[in-house]
Amino acid sequence: MAFAEYPVQSLMYITNRPELVFTEGKGSWLTDHNGKRYLDFVQGWAVNCLGHSNQGMIDALVAQSQKLFNPSPAFYNEPMLKLAKQLTDSSCFDKVFFANSGAEANEGAIKLARKWGRKHKNGAFEIITMDHSFHGRTLATMSASGKAGWDTIFAPQVPGFPKADLNDLASVEKLINDKTVAIMLEPVQGEGGVIPASREFMQGLRKLADKHKLLFIVDEVQTGCGRCGTMFAYELSGVEPDIMTLGKGIGGGVPLAALLCKAEVASFEAGDQGGTYNGNPVMTAVGSAVMTQLTAPGFLQSVQEKGAYLREQLLALSSEFGLGGERGEGLLRALVLDKDIGPQLVEEARDMQPEGLLLNSPRPNLLRFMPALNVTTEEIDLMIGKLRTLLKKLA
Repeated sequence: MAFAEYPVQSLMYITNRPELVFTEGKGSWLTDHNGKRYLDFVQGWAVNCLGHSNQGMIDALVAQSQKLFNPSPAFYNEPMLKLAKQLTDSSCFDKVFFANSGAEANEGAIKLARKWGRKHKNGAFEIITMDHSFHGRTLATMSASGKAGWDTIFAPQVPGFPKADLNDLASVEKLINDKTVAIMLEPVQGEGGVIPASREFMQGLRKLADKHKLLFIVDEVQTGCGRCGTMFAYELSGVEPDIMTLGKGIGGGVPLAALLCKAEVASFEAGDQGGTYNGNPVMTAVGSAVMTQLTAPGFLQSVQEKGAYLREQLLALSSEFGLGGERGEGLLRALVLDKDIGPQLVEEARDMQPEGLLLNSPRPNLLRFMPALNVTTEEIDLMIGKLRTLLKKLA
């Protein structure tokens, strides 16, 4: 496949891509090289929390790019300091390390936990993670993930990540030994099928961590920054973790991530952690603009309201077509199908005329919805209408 004006042969193959090139986007809509528009309920896999071409982000990027691109991470810069304060003011954490991707933030969390274990727990290094979890695509984060088949792709794995079952406290407790330093999980398993950790499970993990002097780590790369209706998903359970990672929504579309921790956990010494672009002023300026909008009065309340509305509409579809219900938190939701038609629905939705619909199917019997947090109810209704048309045809 090739386009006369968009040659693709130089790109390394990593996934099957449809024969279209996106050229512009605004809000909940993308436009391809033929001028066709698509209602986007994927938003870069929950990355574009404020939709495409958000004006506040554009203004911040342009203004900062005219002042300073990169003084090096060996020096402070103003946007880095501002965003760090916004994050600590909005969370239970005291310290921030900026990175460029969620996987890099999670890699940093693993390193931080192991360094803390070396200093405070006789060299303990094992981190209990969950089956079906997803923490990134570096060797260590793939090893930490419980995604089926990932234990052999780039074997041997990095050791030290025993797997427990989500929402099964006993399965976690039986893995704890003198080598255990931390417990790590996603408050909602996104790639695993939009499966929330229960409030009781999260609270139980906090108690287990306290009992055994372990660190409690939440991977909020997908669930953080308003996605679940609160600024961070850990707030839904009334617990305070020791470490949190952020990615995706924190940059709203630019490469930005963060590792946060309580002051007593910050164990890195000079030279332990770094990165060429970490804390880059252009990226952190955009992140600051994102946080300013997320913390505006009423914004998170609107996410909760639209999440509840999307839930109602998905439940109505499920009832209408005899499907398996829906689940999720805020505007990270899934519709459980009655058979393995998820990939087919994704393709047919994209190919709809005159306007397409972008959906995601992390499991063959599941659709995942990750719209912009400022999606309108009218856009939700339009998506539901298009999906209803497809279900009449396929379900």
